[in-house]
Amino acid sequence: MQTASVASTTYSKHFYMLQEKINTKTVKVGIVGLGYVGLPLAVEFAKAGVPTTGFDVSPEKVVQINAGVNYIGDVKDEELREVVNGQKLKATTTWEEGEAVDVFIICVPTPMSRHKDPDVTYIEKASEAIAKVLRPGQLVILKSTTYPGTTEYVVQPFLDKTGLVLGEDYFLAYSPERVDPGNETWHTGNTPIVVGGVTPACLALASATMKLFVGHVHQVSSPKVAEMEKLLENTFRSVNIALVNELAQLCDRMGGINMWEVAEAAGTKPFGFMKFTPGPGVGGHCIPIDPYYLSWLARKYDFETSFITLAAKTNESMPFYVVDAAIRAIAEQPVALKDAHVLVMGATFKKDVADARHSLAEPILRLLRDKNVQNITLADPLVDEFAFDWSNGQTETIRTQPLTTSLVDSAHVVILITDHTVFDYNMVAARARHIVDTRNAFSHIEARENITLVGGGQY
Repeated sequence: MQTASVASTTYSKHFYMLQEKINTKTVKVGIVGLGYVGLPLAVEFAKAGVPTTGFDVSPEKVVQINAGVNYIGDVKDEELREVVNGQKLKATTTWEEGEAVDVFIICVPTPMSRHKDPDVTYIEKASEAIAKVLRPGQLVILKSTTYPGTTEYVVQPFLDKTGLVLGEDYFLAYSPERVDPGNETWHTGNTPIVVGGVTPACLALASATMKLFVGHVHQVSSPKVAEMEKLLENTFRSVNIALVNELAQLCDRMGGINMWEVAEAAGTKPFGFMKFTPGPGVGGHCIPIDPYYLSWLARKYDFETSFITLAAKTNESMPFYVVDAAIRAIAEQPVALKDAHVLVMGATFKKDVADARHSLAEPILRLLRDKNVQNITLADPLVDEFAFDWSNGQTETIRTQPLTTSLVDSAHVVILITDHTVFDYNMVAARARHIVDTRNAFSHIEARENITLVGGGQY
């Protein structure tokens, strides 16, 4: 990609003033949204010596941050305390300090509507709030996962209403978040960053800002490219997970073929293959949602993303497959469904991560309720309680319980959804009447007569 260089192009005075602040680390950064993306990003800027202010609507989060109390697993407690005590990071619920900020980075949620259309309400509210304090010499970077065009067609109109000129008075770019909760190797501070600016000046300033804390910044020609790049990352995972989930069902139907063994064998190939494994579907904030962003966008251009949508639907069918396996296990016992006790292990969307957003426990619990299973227990040491919606819209909240021997003894079937390291798998395998294992967590158990492994070739 060819981009104009600062040396050969003349920019506005506001560009050079902001560039100087960035180069000297006197730039003031404002992070809008202090969740799983925003707080780690704020800490990285603060660790780099950049004065950082976090903006959030939650008073509880603001109080915790200003007290040096961490609530995000990917942030180290001592690092947060250090930057707060060193007065490099502070948080607020108001916008009184907004005008003093030089670079705003928007890290707010982007959920789907009930009809699986993108909901950019939080981005709109953040953009509107920034517009009220926008002044010449400020840069705005959108980081929330969204569909191509959001930066220019959702964020920019709010900022343009101020009368300031894009690329001269103020600057705008998109840089997708790349957060993998629980990954101890790749984190916010060392994962390469992609940046797309609306103008060359916007691109240059956004790239320089990101280089304050990360070494590798990859520039692309526009925000749309960067927005689409993020969707490609997550859709790639969705499609490949769907592939192995579908093959897992085939292996079960055929019998005698363990999809986990197949994937392990294929993973020995050093080129042309990336190993994915089966599971109860896909969870978390991005992977279940992003394919529908693309589908929604494609329809606006009279295009159908058939392949991508089919993969998403395949993954969405897996909770039904898991619950059917549990129902079959109950049917083999002298107990009616309404009297059966189902123990669900794991409420978070990922192993060893205390994040229950879009957890697969939600559809599985809902489907169990639809089957009239009245006695459900949820065990997860990382979550105190878990809320889910019934098919009729009713919301139920279940408090999690410790995974005790008596709890396992009382269950007619155990469904393993999230394979946390702290679970005592030997105890569960020894005492459970039947286990539906969606993660191959009991692979080390030799006597497996009471275990149904999704993709284990024993459907």
